[in-house]
Amino acid sequence: MSTVIYVDGLRKTYGTTVAVDDISFEVHEGEIFGMVGPNGAGKTTTIECLEGLRKPDHGQVTVLGVNPQHDGHLLCTCTGMQLQQSNLPERMKVWEAMDLYSSFYPNPTSWEELLTQLGLEEKRNSPFSKLSGGQKQRLFIALALLPDPQLIFLDELTTGLDPQARHAIWDLVRDVRSRGKTILLTTHYMEEAEKLCDRVAILDHGRIVALDSPEELIRSLGAEELIIFNVDSALPPAFEQVISKLGRMEKQGDRVVIHGKGNTAHLVSEVVSQLSLQGIQFRDLRTEQPTLEDVFLNLTGREMKD
Repeated sequence: MSTVIYVDGLRKTYGTTVAVDDISFEVHEGEIFGMVGPNGAGKTTTIECLEGLRKPDHGQVTVLGVNPQHDGHLLCTCTGMQLQQSNLPERMKVWEAMDLYSSFYPNPTSWEELLTQLGLEEKRNSPFSKLSGGQKQRLFIALALLPDPQLIFLDELTTGLDPQARHAIWDLVRDVRSRGKTILLTTHYMEEAEKLCDRVAILDHGRIVALDSPEELIRSLGAEELIIFNVDSALPPAFEQVISKLGRMEKQGDRVVIHGKGNTAHLVSEVVSQLSLQGIQFRDLRTEQPTLEDVFLNLTGREMKD
């Protein structure tokens, strides 16, 4: 598997503020690599160093085999960038933006086809100011795809979008990856990283505190998985005896919580089987599993903040 991005000992400061503190990682061809963490963790500074927009104080950085500081012009022809804060003139129409940006590249992909693929064909004559938040983000992705890039940077792509628009953008990102593109994205939404990324680097105070696939990061937490349901009557001792062999049980009023580890599907099957065998009426059964946010809390001891 070839390396698209190589970072070794990257450090960037602003006066006395250390934004990125000696981080190292690689991004492989064809993967979605995520950098997650709260605002101020160093995500945007890192991605701007990779894009050649900021000069690192220390460390080695190569993107597609070149130094972003020395070969920025070459890099622009084979990478796509969606910046954290992007804007266009309010009166510029969608097709005008696509046509203008297309002229910047020697061998651009068809912007008409991109509009169709990204669901913007009906908005081609709409001014930028009339687009919804989700439509603006799709337009910025379309602009990033114009050079037919090997690598795409997406910085805080869905910040400020409603859940429906966010999920639509997620589907779009998956589609872009399916075309063989490599994607590096930053986000402070842990759910976004968990849904999209093949591997995730968790940043906190400019340092990488964990790096692995979302599944492995969650598994490494060793957290209990919960089965929660409600009952209207007392549980028989026989049920509690069986459950004690599967996990720990708590009862709070009519709410029952069973803590278990291992195969959740097996645990749910055993619990439901025992409830049925012993004639226990239950309702609102659901499971809760640990998430990337739980991993973050365990590593940093504080909550994510928008």
